[in-house]
Amino acid sequence: MSQNDDMKSPFADGAAAATDDTIVEVTESALEMIRDLRSSESDADTLGLRLAIASAPGEDFRYDLSFEEFLTAAFTDEVRTIGDMKVIIPADSVEFLKGAVLDHNEAQGLVIRNPNRPAAPMVDGLTSDDELSAEVEAVLASDVNPALASHGGFVTYVGHDGEGMAYLTMGGGCHGCSMSKATMLDGVQTMLVEAVPAITGVRDLTDHSTGSNPYYN
Repeated sequence: MSQNDDMKSPFADGAAAATDDTIVEVTESALEMIRDLRSSESDADTLGLRLAIASAPGEDFRYDLSFEEFLTAAFTDEVRTIGDMKVIIPADSVEFLKGAVLDHNEAQGLVIRNPNRPAAPMVDGLTSDDELSAEVEAVLASDVNPALASHGGFVTYVGHDGEGMAYLTMGGGCHGCSMSKATMLDGVQTMLVEAVPAITGVRDLTDHSTGSNPYYN
């Protein structure tokens, strides 16, 4: 389809053309890189990009990017056309990829900017859906996470044990950070205990050994 001078290019803002119900935005620079990678495949014309969340609940997001024949995608997968590329997203990843941007730069290669946060892990014996939990989550949203945002980090509420202990995980720049334990004990705990009288302490359930991009080295 040709464009006249009055029409805005679909790539004018650096994003590839997409359907109205796009889940993930793919920039033109990322699309170009993906085309190059796909061109080395023998069946390139039949392949789409599969993008999935590979991490477990409570962990920082890890992504699985691979090529897959889009005509054989599972019935439950969401398939979108972006530019000349089919993007395949498994049903269980859709919620956590809405609004994300797949980009490319020379320093990092393909990168995903994702505004979403991982789901909290399910831990037996903890309560996460009562009035006390709502109070804790409100403090995290209004005070704690804005304070951690300067380090690219955040905490996710998992639940409480009914005896005053709140359980959290840390993500972003705080995940794998050498200072994250001190941040949790000295900062997050202080704010929560002062703001929510029923909470007397916090426990960090994060596996910090899996952090790959801490704010502090």
